[in-house]
Amino acid sequence: MKKISAFFVLIAIVMTAVLSACGGASKTGGNSVVVGISQDLDSLDPHNSVYAGTREVLFNLYEGLVKPTSSGAIEPAVASDFEVAEDAKSILFTLRDGIKYWDGTAVTVEDVIFSVNRYADIQGSESAFSVLKSVEAQGENQILVTLSEANSEFIYQLTCAIIPASFDAEKEECPQGTGPFKFVSYAAGESLEVEKNENYWKEGFPYLDAVTFKIVTDADTAILQLNSGTLDIYQYLTSDQAAALDSEKFNIQVGNVNYVQGMFLNNAAEPFNDVKVRQAIYYAVDRHQISDMLFDGKSHIIGTHLIPAMSAYYDESLEKAYETNADKAKELLKEAGYENGFEFTITVPNNYAPHEGTAQIIAENLAAVGIKANIELVEFTTWYSDVYVDRKYEATVVAVDGTLAPSSWFSKFVTTAGNNFINYNNAEYDQVYSAALAETDLDAKVGYYKQLQKILSDDAASIFCQDPSNLLAINSKLEGYEFYPVSAQDMSIVKYK
Repeated sequence: MKKISAFFVLIAIVMTAVLSACGGASKTGGNSVVVGISQDLDSLDPHNSVYAGTREVLFNLYEGLVKPTSSGAIEPAVASDFEVAEDAKSILFTLRDGIKYWDGTAVTVEDVIFSVNRYADIQGSESAFSVLKSVEAQGENQILVTLSEANSEFIYQLTCAIIPASFDAEKEECPQGTGPFKFVSYAAGESLEVEKNENYWKEGFPYLDAVTFKIVTDADTAILQLNSGTLDIYQYLTSDQAAALDSEKFNIQVGNVNYVQGMFLNNAAEPFNDVKVRQAIYYAVDRHQISDMLFDGKSHIIGTHLIPAMSAYYDESLEKAYETNADKAKELLKEAGYENGFEFTITVPNNYAPHEGTAQIIAENLAAVGIKANIELVEFTTWYSDVYVDRKYEATVVAVDGTLAPSSWFSKFVTTAGNNFINYNNAEYDQVYSAALAETDLDAKVGYYKQLQKILSDDAASIFCQDPSNLLAINSKLEGYEFYPVSAQDMSIVKYK
């Protein structure tokens, strides 16, 4: 068998204050944990979830035909096996024998067909699903996914959740899933409760009986709740916040966020429509200072829109493409006609403290070359609407994610992409991206993706700073937590010692 190892869609939904239609009474007790999360969920429908933070949580409730592993590979999930055709135009899946939803109902090939087609429709014609030609049953337990053109990365798209074909979004907020935990209740702005799925296909998992995902948007409040014993796990801490915890009660695990954090520039807004201005800013920003001050130097400095975990494709040489050089920055500003600098606003979502810290450091760096950067903190929902969707901004500090498909990290910069929120426009980039997507030879594909990284770097499309260090506090009585290279907090492998 041949195996080959997007961030946002605008959705308008109304969440009820308390939801319990998909589950029963909570079974909290000694074998349960409380996980703090930094933002509310945007949807309990896995096909309509937008935020990376939501996907981290729903990872525990839903699975696709395949699912990601912590090592960056993929493994069968709802499917027990799959085979990718040599021409990369079709994938044959075999449905896992006896797989069931939370309520004990059997998963069918009709459910798979419905789920893949529904997710494709929601993603839209500009997504990776534009090449999906058909999803057809092959007998009672096999599904053939056929593509209109070769795409050796399409297997990664089939991590999309399998839900019942009977699901009606107008009547239900939360469909049945096959994940290790099942839904119990949701209180908007407060918490999501889940409990062990007794019908889970993976024998022995999960270890925990129940998990509460508690929404704690302020990291300082999270520190107080950790020390008081009302939270067991919380991630995305700065080094100072981690140092404020009781070292006997908590262990600090260090991983990477596996996001590209940086200052993203609206390439259509003056003066950022001038490549020399963008390059000047890149030279002015001290990326090492950001890592040193916020993460004790533990972040991975990057120079492109890809995380180092994607090691086969990652071009580490670009990390040194814009070493801090104030004189070079001033020279480029003068050439662009901004010898006396200019003023602009950095819009920052307020749900992740290191973004604000990064913006403050960048503002100080830019002041040294005569540029005044004002910082505007906004609620994440406002940021998403104004910056990501409407593109009404000049610059923003944020972290952007992708999937295990390398194309997902670059698709958002294609000129016509609906999620091209920096308004990047480069015909050469578009052509190379198309070639990379169609290429089936791994070495040639790697070459194309490195070419894309070089184009983004040369154009200084945005200021790619770091894959931030992820400092996670975990109750010292717990073990098994692993970091994933995608948005996932896998609670099925966590257990008490």
